[in-house]
Amino acid sequence: MNKSKTTPKNIEEDFKPLEITSPRTAEAPGPNIGADGKARQAGAMEHEHAEEEAKSSYVPTAISLVLLLGGILLDNLDTSWFSGYVRLITYGIAYVLVGWRVVWHAVRSLRSSFFNEFFLMSMATLGAFYIGEYAEGVAVMLFYVVGEHFQEAAVLRSRRSIKALIDNRPDEVGLVTESGIVTVRAKEVRMGDVVQVKAGEKVALDGELLTEKSSFNTAALTGESKPDTKKKGETVLAGMINLDRVIELRVTSAYENSALSKILQLVEEAGSRKAKTQQFITKFAKVYTPIVFFLAIGLVFIPYFFVESYDFNQWLYRALIFLVISCPCALVISIPLGYFGGIGAASRNGLLFKGANFLDLMTQVDTVVMDKTGTLTEGVFQVQRVETVLPDNEWFLSAVAALESKSTHPIAQAIVSEAGQAHQQHVVSEVEEISGHGLKGSVDGRLLLVGNARLLDKYNVQYDSSLKEIVETIVIVAVDGTYAGYITIADKTKEDAPLAVRKMRELGVKQLVMLSGDKDSIVQKVAAELKLDAAYGGLLPQDKVTHVEKLKAEGRTVAFVGDGINDAPVITLADVGMAMGGLGSDAAIETADVVIQTDHPSKIATAINIGEKTKQIVWQNIALAFGVKAIVLILGAGGLATMWEAVFADVGVALLAILNAVRIQRMHFD
Repeated sequence: MNKSKTTPKNIEEDFKPLEITSPRTAEAPGPNIGADGKARQAGAMEHEHAEEEAKSSYVPTAISLVLLLGGILLDNLDTSWFSGYVRLITYGIAYVLVGWRVVWHAVRSLRSSFFNEFFLMSMATLGAFYIGEYAEGVAVMLFYVVGEHFQEAAVLRSRRSIKALIDNRPDEVGLVTESGIVTVRAKEVRMGDVVQVKAGEKVALDGELLTEKSSFNTAALTGESKPDTKKKGETVLAGMINLDRVIELRVTSAYENSALSKILQLVEEAGSRKAKTQQFITKFAKVYTPIVFFLAIGLVFIPYFFVESYDFNQWLYRALIFLVISCPCALVISIPLGYFGGIGAASRNGLLFKGANFLDLMTQVDTVVMDKTGTLTEGVFQVQRVETVLPDNEWFLSAVAALESKSTHPIAQAIVSEAGQAHQQHVVSEVEEISGHGLKGSVDGRLLLVGNARLLDKYNVQYDSSLKEIVETIVIVAVDGTYAGYITIADKTKEDAPLAVRKMRELGVKQLVMLSGDKDSIVQKVAAELKLDAAYGGLLPQDKVTHVEKLKAEGRTVAFVGDGINDAPVITLADVGMAMGGLGSDAAIETADVVIQTDHPSKIATAINIGEKTKQIVWQNIALAFGVKAIVLILGAGGLATMWEAVFADVGVALLAILNAVRIQRMHFD
């Protein structure tokens, strides 16, 4: 299965909506973020303008409703003065208040998209006025606009909840200067500046922590309520809340280029990538609408040749009912709204979908391929065991750490971390790093060899050959040419990795595979612990690509989960590429189709679950719309349904579909 990396046309290219009142004018509801931040500011102003316009349109809608109800009441009272031009003007004003935009848009679209919902609505309601059914003509247009208001409210509510969740950063920050702390606008802070964040305050800018450590609430970014402790030198992101103490950060990204801004952009632009269901409905409606229009014309004139007591107005009325029922409003409105709701629900659960098409693809995934380090394991090496034949165990560890402190390798850092400050008491000299083997150097005047078995073989140092059978990563040490002991290093499996595996199997994933560049014995141990179906170790990036290509050749729909940087080629190749812990990683955000903002593999199952729920809601709406319309179409053609039933079949079903679509925003997925 091939996925498109391009952005399909927005739905408004096929169904040109009301330019101000309808949120379908921007199915991709957000702006791009430029380097200067101006585009984003303009987009925010557009959103605010849209909200103001939506609110201002409620007044004419309310007046139209009052006039309609008053007119119906006067009709039933059979008041003599309420007739002729008075009646026409009353209903005419009610109609114009809510219908002028629809009629105007229908006229404007005659050149490009003749057969659309606006044309059908205009023809049906103006036809109702022609035959004197004023109240029904107004009712059709009024309830259609009410449906638009419901859609606006749903989309704006979803957008506001997303924005409130991740984009309520403080506008001002405390800039650290030589003269003290100066309050400045966050947008004026430059990269490299140092800012102060007090306890309880929200971080406004991405930065490197200069304080020894502090805990942060990351719920706004990841959906996780558990505090995350950051240490000196680690990255703190905009949107996190400082919990412990006053801290200082060295700013690493401009306000408009922060990870938070990129996340907001992704969420808002995700709606522009349509799912296959949306694409099908768009194409279907373009064929379906002209067909029902010509059927309506046939319904007016064909009975003339077969019905003895033919009444033009009677058959025109039936045709108008037919037109109202045939409007694809429920589908055009509720389906994009359903997918947008799914994207919003995902963002609140720490998942960023780059498009509605990937929500659909997640439901088809039958094989999940995962990297090991950083995906199923913590990605942080820790010392597991220290064994030495020397009498002083503490000297052994601190001496090895002293030599390893001269290396930047993750294994070396793990040993240094285990030894603490003790390694600083040693004098280290003549350090030589032997590629693929380890380190050689002098510590307190004694020659140390620290590395793998090949290093000791190279210098003809005798050691127990059984050490080669140890599964964990092993560092063997020799002192003055004699074997002195070893240290084992291992990466810890993530706490929720077993839960992730169980959830994925419950959701129907048939095969779970692990691909890793780590030692195969370690990979097989982790795979056995998690009960995966297959695991392969010692792989280079191109080897992972080969494995995924093989799975796809077998007809499987593959999701690959990796770190988004080293695994970029295979993430791109997979049907759904997912970046684990991609928050703040430009490569992850650029490459992956779905970005998991936390380090929790259980979010893979959450992504599948959200995709499934979204798909269910979308197909429920499709079935509801087609089912009700089919029944009322038949009744209308046979003269058994009035315009009021037609209103329910069109606008009523649209309202029900909208209410069903917004349900996903209130669901819990963990």
